[in-house]
Amino acid sequence: MTTENTPDTAGVHLLVPLKPLTRAKSRLLAGRGSAGHFELVTAMAMDTVVAARRARGVAGVVVVSSDPALTAAFTALGVEVLPDRPADGLNAALRHGDEVLRARGTFRVGALQADLPALRSGELGWALRAAGTDRSYCPDLSGDGTTLLLAEPDQPLDPRFGPGSAEAHGESGAKTLAGPWESLRRDVDTEADLASARAVGLGPRTTARLGLGE
Repeated sequence: MTTENTPDTAGVHLLVPLKPLTRAKSRLLAGRGSAGHFELVTAMAMDTVVAARRARGVAGVVVVSSDPALTAAFTALGVEVLPDRPADGLNAALRHGDEVLRARGTFRVGALQADLPALRSGELGWALRAAGTDRSYCPDLSGDGTTLLLAEPDQPLDPRFGPGSAEAHGESGAKTLAGPWESLRRDVDTEADLASARAVGLGPRTTARLGLGE
């Protein structure tokens, strides 16, 4: 990643929104108890953010959350955390983060989902190169959801996450990023998703939390 602040090289600042731990990934709760569930969700999010920060073309990663435990965990990693002041859902959190970053003069903003514990930095960088400067989105493996959304430079993010978000983002004028970046498309909502991500290769924090060893 270059440090020149020009339209071709400034890179994207990614927003990663996180629900309060008490409301996050409820389908992964069974059999773990609240403490174990919170630790797993945190580990997955941290693996996602660490991988994203290393990706070529990423100028920075900012978490949007008002959960105190998540705020402490990411602050300890040196990751900026913006409070989710709207507290009105994912899209509101992303619009808030987008407004904050663009008010700072940030060149380009994107949104990355936090449930990509198998994310590989190289695949994210590859997708960013394929996006160029276009408004773009990456669908999840089901084809219904969205794992990555990129605004055009100096334009609002205009997030449309939720059921059918891939179609909604396509209708917004975003081009589809459909390359072979499997780890970027493999979000985790269920135990089956987690097992599938494990087969690809989980990040170190998620691996340790699940007691899988090296």
